[in-house]
Amino acid sequence: RPSAQTCFDRVDKEWGRLDILVNNAGIIRDDLFVRMEPDAWNAVLQTNLGGVYNFCKAVAYPMMKQRRGRIINISSVAASHVNPGQCNYAASKGAVNSFTRALAVELAPRNVTVNAVAPGFIATDMSEAVRNKAGDFIEKKCIPMRRLGQPEDIAKVVVFLASPDSAYMTGQVLTVDGGLSLGAVSP
Repeated sequence: RPSAQTCFDRVDKEWGRLDILVNNAGIIRDDLFVRMEPDAWNAVLQTNLGGVYNFCKAVAYPMMKQRRGRIINISSVAASHVNPGQCNYAASKGAVNSFTRALAVELAPRNVTVNAVAPGFIATDMSEAVRNKAGDFIEKKCIPMRRLGQPEDIAKVVVFLASPDSAYMTGQVLTVDGGLSLGAVSP
């Protein structure tokens, strides 16, 4: 929490206010649950959920006071479409979704929206190990659009949620996964 508060204080000092927070920190430490060490569990929960808590805690009151703000949490389709070896990751992202909805209810009366984006497989360093192991199976057999998402696909949704165009949306989790969560691939 101290580093989140320090970060907010720095932004506040430099610009006098903070209008948009995007919580995009995340890690994976995959392993089957029976082999998962407590350190792997704790690291994922602390980074993926604890980071969201810490930064939201730092900005919620100032945003409420200024009666304006946007909080956007990056979640994952893994919150609801789980894979073996991801108990810690799925739990952390499921908690982010629930936290997003609960905080949205609390902050909405002060014109602060809280939403989340749930990406599927995105071509990033974090997903590279999975892609290397699976080859093109994920693209060809799991994603109806038959391609991995690009960081820009997620960025565009985040920009929308930060814009006035989404002013009447709060507590939503937007899935951006090329159809992965539909569970079927067309022939």
